[in-house]
Order: sequence, then structure tokens, then C-alpha cells
Amino acid sequence: MKKYSKKKTIGIAVSVVVASASMLTACSGSKENAGQTGTGNSITTPAAEAGKYPVNTTETLTSWEQINNNLLTFVPNLADSPFGKQLEKDTGIKVKYSHPADGQSKEQFNLLIASNNLPDVIEYDWNNAYPGGPEKAIADKVILPLNDLIDKQAPNLKKLLQQDKELDKMLKTDSGKYYVFPMIRPDNGLVFRGPMIRKDWLDELNLQVPTTIDEWYTVLKAFKEKKGATAPFTAQYSNEFNVQDAFIGAYHTANRYYVDDQGKVRYGPIDPQFKDALSLLRQWYAEGLIDKDFALNTDSKAYDSKMLSNASGATVGLLSGGMGKWMESGKKQDPKFQLVAAPYPTLKKGERAFIGQRDFKFNPIASKAVTTAAKDPELAVKWLDYAYSEKGSMLFNFGIEGESYTMKDGKPTFTDKITKDPKYNLQQMVTQYTKPNGPFLGDARKSFNTFKEQDDAVGVWEQTDAAKHVLPLFITPTVDESKEVAKINTAIASYKEEMFVKFVMGKEPLDKFDDYVKRIKEMGSDKVTKIYQDAYDRYNKR
Repeated sequence: MKKYSKKKTIGIAVSVVVASASMLTACSGSKENAGQTGTGNSITTPAAEAGKYPVNTTETLTSWEQINNNLLTFVPNLADSPFGKQLEKDTGIKVKYSHPADGQSKEQFNLLIASNNLPDVIEYDWNNAYPGGPEKAIADKVILPLNDLIDKQAPNLKKLLQQDKELDKMLKTDSGKYYVFPMIRPDNGLVFRGPMIRKDWLDELNLQVPTTIDEWYTVLKAFKEKKGATAPFTAQYSNEFNVQDAFIGAYHTANRYYVDDQGKVRYGPIDPQFKDALSLLRQWYAEGLIDKDFALNTDSKAYDSKMLSNASGATVGLLSGGMGKWMESGKKQDPKFQLVAAPYPTLKKGERAFIGQRDFKFNPIASKAVTTAAKDPELAVKWLDYAYSEKGSMLFNFGIEGESYTMKDGKPTFTDKITKDPKYNLQQMVTQYTKPNGPFLGDARKSFNTFKEQDDAVGVWEQTDAAKHVLPLFITPTVDESKEVAKINTAIASYKEEMFVKFVMGKEPLDKFDDYVKRIKEMGSDKVTKIYQDAYDRYNKR
């Protein structure tokens, strides 16, 4: 196979770090052929026989990807897990995995890209983590365009793209280049986060599940005064107060870029009505209804302990990693412990929520690109395509038949070994045998739910107009536009969040809101909004 090498300079990182890097890329002649050499008649490896496994090869692939924290309970590397061993056995392809340290993936991704030692494949968010996005990554000769490789070496993914034109549209750049093997969510896996509340407390206080802002106020006040909750409402803090626009959305805006009712892209934090949302959160914070230390909830330990110690009675959290985990632990302490989903709140009773958490079937965050350093791109593509085959999909979703699941009435069902381990919970056990996130086809039959409350939650949380208003993560501004967006948005996001926290905590008067809006506009928010609008319009025309 052809060896790839190149020198280049690339802008990296959240706070615009410039790194000069020696990159591995195509040397087969013209730049246009990069990533498309070795496809067609020049294939010389056993990977040429597309769709058949195991592959007869002695080559070892290298993959850089995050490892699920739950898996680290058992093994330090994906290759050592039952899943990793079974994947190697099924495909015939040995893979050496590198995993960034927990909480350092962004920094280590940047260092990796700046190095001259790229692996064959990288699983990461190429849309939002690489400055300039996928078009820039291809132009920089960091990753390969995959059109020819998918066409000739990935019959399983190719078939899915032919069957689903909307998915096909999501996976391309505006210039028509495929760039990753995608994580594809099933239709019932698009909503998985939302408001949740202690139902046992509500019952004790003779209160109903709140649906409006006023009802939430009544409930949180009761939690504080009658249940002694020191942080009646809490949430995780991950670069922002992670409430997925709950409460904020009641004012028909969002804490991010969104699409309004007319199909126009807007930056929510400078909307006039965003001031009303801040005013609400500020009042609740001042009255002790919102966790006074919310900005310190940067790891799951602090967050978990508040939900399980009766300090908090409500949050916006995940279906499995939140509600399921807390119910399992909480019931051991108190059999009455119960969390239920609450609708995304509105101002008026019966109104449909403007926005909430709803993702798209393509999840760019956990998708794999083939780098220009790949010694054998065809073999890498062959390995990746296995996940979209019928057998591969079963492994990625359910694990090893007879060990982690059995077929009951034609439906895969996790075994007692997975669901009833005396020491570890379902989420921990299942990571040994499956890949919870990554480039594969999600199966609608898979459920990590262990409580009826979880089954009911999705039906409650999906009652929003999020599908109309969430801006897709995979729109692709041009290379030049992306550079500008990265530079402007880094500064805006930092300033916005600093001011958001100060406004909510009462450290800045809301009289300063107009000055804050003016400063964000001076930083270039209108320019970014126009770039996103143009990219969104181009996406809709793909």
C-alpha cells in the first residue's frame, strides 16, 4: 500500500493554539487523488473482497478513541475486553487501541493531530472538535475522503446510505465528501435526557409533577422548606449549566445557536427574551432553589452525591447514566426513592415546549475517520464496515450470544450475568461486551432501562418542538468560514458563560444585559449566525 507523508501548519484547539506539524498524507501525485488511491484496480490486500469476514491478514490497525469509563472498572484497554476480543475474532483484524485519559480527550486530540504519528483511524467529533471541520481536515490531508472507499469496500454502510437519503445527506460535506463511519442512533434513541424529579417527595407533599415554570417554583420551594433540600434543583456543569434548554426554552429561546419558527438561525443568549430566562434563574438562585455550587458540578461524583443524599430533588439528566443509575443506588438506601420524568416546562399550561434535548440519527461525536497515515485504508474501511453488518450490529449492540444476551421470542435479551451481577450495575457490565457509543448501527431493541420510570421518560421528554429548532451539529461551513467561526465562537462562548454565571449568581446586575449583548455582537456573533445560516441552507439543499 502507499505511504502517506506531508508537512503542514494547522491551527488547533479551543483557545487558538497554532502548531506546526508534520502530517502523513498522500504522495501519489496530485492532491485530488489523496485518499482515493489504492481503491479500484490497485488494491493488493485481502480487503479487496468486500463484505466477507474474517479477513485473512497479518496487518495490525491502530485506533485512537475514548474508552467508556465503566469499562475501565474491568480492563485498561478495549482490546482486553470480551468485546474487543470477539471483534478481532469475527473480523480477523487485530487492532491496537490508544485511549486518551479521562477528561483530557480534547487536549490529547489536539496533540495527536499536531504530531507526525497518526493512527489509522480516529474516533472523535470531526465536525466540532477539529478547527475548520471535516472539509478542513480533508484539505489539511489529515483524514481521507471516503467516497471511493465506501463505494468499493463498505457494502454494509453503502446499503444503509442508499436506503436512507436523510442519513446520506447528514454524512456528507457540502462538496459531497463522506468523511466518517457514523454512529447511527435508532429512531427511539434520539431523546435520552430531560427534567426529572423525586416523585416520592411530590407524593409526600401532595404535589403533582410540575409542567409550567410557576409549578416548578412551587415544587422547588416545597423541597427546600419541607424536605430540607439544600440544592432543590441541581445539574451537571460541563462548560455550561447543562439543562438542555429546560426553563430557558420556556421563553422561546435557547442557550446556544438555534433555528427559530421562520427557519432563521439565531444566537439565543443575546435574544431579548433570554434576559427573562436569566431573571428567572437569578431569582431561583437567590432564593436557594438552584444549587448554589452548580458551577462546581464538573464531575459526576459531586453531582451523584447531591442526587443521592437528599440534597437535591430535581435535575436535568440522562436516562441511563442519570435516572437509572440513581434509582438503582437510591432504592438501596430508601425503597421509596423514585425519580420520574417531568415535561420540559412552559410558561402557559398546555403549551408545547419550544425546545428540548433531541439529537439526530447521525451522532458526529462518536464517529470514526480514516487518517491519511493509514498504511492500508481499504483494510481499515473493511474493519469499520463490519459494525453495519447484521452480525456486527448484534455484537456492537448486544455483545456475545450465550454470554451477554440470548434470543427470546426472536428478541435479543441481556442475560442475568449482565443484569443481575451482585457487584456491578447493568451499565458497567454491558460495556465489557458491547460498545455503548461508536461507529455502528444502533438497534431499537436495545434498552439499558431497568425501571418502568425510564421507559415512560422518553414519551414525556419527546413532547417538544426540538426537531424544528435544534441546529444540526453536522452542517459544514466552508474551510474559510470554519476558521472564522472557530476563532469567534471560542471567545464568545467563554465570555457568554462567564456572564451567564455572574448574572445567575447575582454578581452582575441584569441592567448590564444590553452591554453584554453589545459586546457579543462586537465579537462577531452576527457574522457567525450568517455563516451558520448559509451552511444550514446549503445542508437543506443537499
